Amino acid sequence: MNVLNKSKIKSFFFNICKTVDTDRLIEHSNKTTFNKSLGVFDLIILGISAIIGCGIFVMIGSAVCGTADHIGAGPSVLISIILAAISCICPALCYAEFASMIPVSGSAYTYTYATMGEFAGWMMGWILIFAYAIGNITTAVSWTEYLFQLLQGFDKYLPPWLINPPIWLINDVPGAIEKCHKLGINPENSIPHILGMPFSINLPALFIVLVIGRVLYKGMKESSKMATVMVIIKLAVIILFIAVGMFYVKPENWVPFAPSGFNGIILSTFIIFYAYLGFDAISTAAEETKNPQKTLPIGIIGSLIICSVLYGLVAVVFTGIIPVSMYKEVDVLAPMAHVIALIHQPWIAGWISLGALAGLTSVLLVFQYGTTRVLFAMTRDNFFPPFFKKIHPVYKTPHIIIWWTTAFVMLGCIFIDAHVAAELCIFGTFGSFIIVCLGIIILRKTDPQRQRPFKVPFCPYLPIFGIAICIYLIYQAAKTLKVSATLFPFWIFLGVVLYAFYGYRQNRKVERGEILIEEEDEDAKQITDIF
Repeated sequence: MNVLNKSKIKSFFFNICKTVDTDRLIEHSNKTTFNKSLGVFDLIILGISAIIGCGIFVMIGSAVCGTADHIGAGPSVLISIILAAISCICPALCYAEFASMIPVSGSAYTYTYATMGEFAGWMMGWILIFAYAIGNITTAVSWTEYLFQLLQGFDKYLPPWLINPPIWLINDVPGAIEKCHKLGINPENSIPHILGMPFSINLPALFIVLVIGRVLYKGMKESSKMATVMVIIKLAVIILFIAVGMFYVKPENWVPFAPSGFNGIILSTFIIFYAYLGFDAISTAAEETKNPQKTLPIGIIGSLIICSVLYGLVAVVFTGIIPVSMYKEVDVLAPMAHVIALIHQPWIAGWISLGALAGLTSVLLVFQYGTTRVLFAMTRDNFFPPFFKKIHPVYKTPHIIIWWTTAFVMLGCIFIDAHVAAELCIFGTFGSFIIVCLGIIILRKTDPQRQRPFKVPFCPYLPIFGIAICIYLIYQAAKTLKVSATLFPFWIFLGVVLYAFYGYRQNRKVERGEILIEEEDEDAKQITDIF
């Protein structure tokens, strides 16, 4: 009996640690028909396009001013931005080594499955789905805020009901209550109640998420020219904010420099980290990159450096315009437009809102796209029911996955507070970064002979430092962000349960031949390859 139990335990650990053959992945990628046309400039453009979005247009407000749930760093947010950039460098270098060593599409999910095994791959994919989808909740809610900042600039031409609709139709419940308190309104009188519970729904956020789902359902032809235009718009808006705002900067507004002390700086480092999400998307373009072993690392690190400089300038101007005493008045879901409006430049606030809307829309599209592709890849690997792999006969898209993920984000916009959603997204991203750094350390031991055109310097010390700083920031944030710190472990636990009762068993049945896996058609293969 003991021998039998030992055999089962040994078989169990063997199965959950079973990896994908990296040589087979590379061989498969070499057979794809993607046009290898992307160079360093294209990758940096792609990185900036993915990084600059909800983070800088939204999270700068809560990082500086704080919210009802946490304190802000004030002018010392500049230190938070630097610390957040440093915390990104180690995972970025690890991504670069993975991308140069295994230049295939799939990003962190593929890397983890190939190096750390089935269970680790599942958990990485599970976390990525969570981070992408939950992050879109905050983005959609912020889209609403910037939309009405823009509409208010046309108050002479638009009807009042369109510019200032009821609070309970453009906010979730926590957001509506917070808005009422800022305006000095009694929430009991301004928000309807159903069965004694306040009812509020963010209709514009639901609308834009539904539109994005429809776009993905019909198919999306990505164009490097369109990506370049989107980057130019977002950069122009940020440069406009800096160029105009710098003339209204008052050095006395930087005093006190750190009103919340060291704790405020560390907590804001965690919050502002949201502004750096997306650089890992560069690695998904591995199969379309010229000389990926050299260009991918440069693209990843180059985009991080450029964004860090821009973020620092935005922080200096933002905190120089508004004094600490006015922080509570700032709309933290549309902070840049709100601050510009405070200096009586509504036309610039309108342009910022327009640029932010374009940027947030592109981020919604990219993150929702990423969610569907990770989920599709995991379904291909037998982690989810096979009906998710069905391809639309006309549009050639994974339509079932698209509508499931769209529904998930829409429900999140109704029931999850936007600030909590952003915090959960950051928790998930830190978790994925820890796994990526750990994967590099493991692969150096298990496959030391593999060619590495780019190597993380000072390995394993630099990856260990990356893991340590991620864990430290998670620990410090968890002491304050009680709700998100509770919900994220619940998501992890749910992932373990699903793997144990479905993913693990399904893969074993496939290996024993109890379940026949249908051969993927060419459209399904292309969708898998894209991500």
